[in-house]
Amino acid sequence: MIKKKIAVLCNYELLPERVGGMDYFFWYFDEKCKENNIHIDWFFPNNSNHGNYSNLTIYSSKTKNVENNFLAFNNKNKKGYSHIITHFVELCTPFFYKIKKTANTKIIVVDHNPRPLNGYSLKKKINKRLKGVLFSRYIDAFVGVSNYTVNAILTDFGFHLRSKTHTIYNGVILEAILVRDIRNDVKPSFLVASHLRESKGIQDLIEAVHLLPLKIRDEIKITIYGDGPYKNQLIQLIQKYSLDKIFVFKGSQANLNEIFSQYDYMLHPTHMECFSLSILESLAANVPVITTKVGGNTEVITNEGNGYVFEAKNIQALAVILEDIYLGNKKISTNTRELIANSFSLPKMVENHFKLLTEGIY
Repeated sequence: MIKKKIAVLCNYELLPERVGGMDYFFWYFDEKCKENNIHIDWFFPNNSNHGNYSNLTIYSSKTKNVENNFLAFNNKNKKGYSHIITHFVELCTPFFYKIKKTANTKIIVVDHNPRPLNGYSLKKKINKRLKGVLFSRYIDAFVGVSNYTVNAILTDFGFHLRSKTHTIYNGVILEAILVRDIRNDVKPSFLVASHLRESKGIQDLIEAVHLLPLKIRDEIKITIYGDGPYKNQLIQLIQKYSLDKIFVFKGSQANLNEIFSQYDYMLHPTHMECFSLSILESLAANVPVITTKVGGNTEVITNEGNGYVFEAKNIQALAVILEDIYLGNKKISTNTRELIANSFSLPKMVENHFKLLTEGIY
């Protein structure tokens, strides 16, 4: 194998209190590259030694964003990277032209970004299509984390990119996720595992619980894991409806892989999504998911198979699902872990990303 030297740019803050699927992917991908004599430099907004990050070669800057930090570093050090990979970095910007202008390198961009439920404004649509015309030529491969994401890339930046696009699903490390053996068919327990922002739709869940019969409201418990800027608004809505005994906020937890198995169902009423790692982790724990028909959710959730799906923002529909499940009128009996083991494992995700480096599929 010809020795390669690659740079990976990730606009992803490294937080010890939030260790998720992408952290494991970064660690395993780094290990895979090193095993194959590929030198890999990582560019993050910050540095950290938690988990396996101490094994990564990380360059960060307190004064520059990830893209500008990389450009400054590369201009100074002339590393001669064979490949540059980006995660959580805006697509089709002048940044990619600047790289190609100074280096003969293959550029692979990975799109993790969800799109708005009602689409972009006309002005933004035109702007994205224009950027696709101007800058997509400098990108060798576009990777979407779901078929939904690939279609969104084509819609945003132009269907002339079809030959450059690839779907590589996110994956999870099964061995690290504890499994629930017995699921309660009546009066099940529920969790939410989500960043707390408006687009995650947790306010819809609160509204739906408010619509439940009083007897259920007196008993049902929903535990919320995660933090974010919308937390105060959610608490105010809970207090407005006097639902304080129902919802419990646990904050961000680094060991969610051990927590999912303590519950019977996960609730994920999101308004926008690319392809949720928390959904995969929940299913891997044999915990079915109740979620919306947005993004790539329906590429992994089959209604009444391994969970339930409803239209985003349809509070009444969510309330009906919650009532039926709580009373035992509806239940998921299948083992939801099997699908994840077969199709959405972390080793498969790592291998598919690695093939883009080694097999030259552009």
